[in-house]
Amino acid sequence: MLTALVGVAVAASSASPSAGATISGRLVLTEHGRPTRDKAIDLQQAAVWYEPAAQPGRKPVAIPPVAAEMVTTRKQFSPRLLVVPVGSTVRFPNRDPILHNAFSVSAGNAFDLGLVGAGTGKSATFRAPGIIQVFCNVHHGMFAHVVVVGTPHYARPDEQGAFTLADLPAGAGTLHFWHERGEPAARKLTLPHRDALTIELPVTVPRVPPHRNKLGKSYARSAYE
Repeated sequence: MLTALVGVAVAASSASPSAGATISGRLVLTEHGRPTRDKAIDLQQAAVWYEPAAQPGRKPVAIPPVAAEMVTTRKQFSPRLLVVPVGSTVRFPNRDPILHNAFSVSAGNAFDLGLVGAGTGKSATFRAPGIIQVFCNVHHGMFAHVVVVGTPHYARPDEQGAFTLADLPAGAGTLHFWHERGEPAARKLTLPHRDALTIELPVTVPRVPPHRNKLGKSYARSAYE
């Protein structure tokens, strides 16, 4: 079993009284307690987001939705991970000469785009926060994720696993982190906070997440090709 180790340095930005706090960190994947040598593991297939706790007198921050694309090409979703605010719409163009059927059964954001040929594709709108698993009903090996967040404070790690969240409000909140090879996890924080955090995250998900087709049945043999 793999273990993911997240070393997070949390620091306050104090250039001025109005400056926000900053959370910086690095995601490290390990195997048997050591950094993995598996070059197939992509540290960028992860998301980090911070949710400030409600406080008296603090007005909710408006989070405008965005329009994004997740292309089907060469029997893959590209990009394999999107992080978007609640209410955002994702279009699934098909750049393959074959049919695809993007779908999800994730609670609160289930969708089924049906069989779609080459072209601009169809869209799905995500109205609830959560980690959405996206699959193709035709090809078992196609998978992706859409992380829908209810906060403007979110980031993706770089190739080395490093990330930064800036302009965060002072006070209590929750830091969430997730990688496609594991389950979501969280840590309560109070900002500004200067201590370093080390968080162990077991990675239990295989490269292709176990799943059935949109009808809840096993894929036909041809779907694996």
